[in-house]
Amino acid sequence: MAQINLLPWREERREERQQQFFTAVVAGLIFAAIILYGVIVFANGLLDEQNNRNTYLKTEITELDKKIKEIKALEQQRDRLLARMQVIQELQASRPKVVKVFDALVRTVPEGIHLEKVARQGEALTLDGVAQSNARVSVFMRKLDDNAEFDESKLTVIKRTSSSADAVRKFTLGVNESKPKKEDGES
Repeated sequence: MAQINLLPWREERREERQQQFFTAVVAGLIFAAIILYGVIVFANGLLDEQNNRNTYLKTEITELDKKIKEIKALEQQRDRLLARMQVIQELQASRPKVVKVFDALVRTVPEGIHLEKVARQGEALTLDGVAQSNARVSVFMRKLDDNAEFDESKLTVIKRTSSSADAVRKFTLGVNESKPKKEDGES
């Protein structure tokens, strides 16, 4: 005999497919949620790692800034020391200069001239004296100009003390010391 199924098989099949569909949708949602959670965790891990790197770099930058400040302070201290050394070297180089200037001054004063006052301000010398004649003052100026210790001399004042023929002349003369010669190897 033939078997006839009178049960509503189509409805059962539809319900079964609907159940499979809902199961697939729920499984897909669960799978998507797991994937999304994994992506979020991965992104948060990358953010945390980058934040850790940024924090490390900030601490390193802070330490380097401190070192840069120390280096700048050391450079300023070095510059101050170099300036002091330069002043000391200039003083060492100019120390015998005063003796040489006075020795040269004594050697250049011609007969008939007497110096009353010698004033030094920096490199400039002011010489006050008396001379028997204007020609002797000229000879004195020429000798100063020819001497290596002095630069060009300048006569400021010359006065005759009286109107007689044997009157003395009072004079004021300015002259600069020459710069010390640099030795080989000096800058």
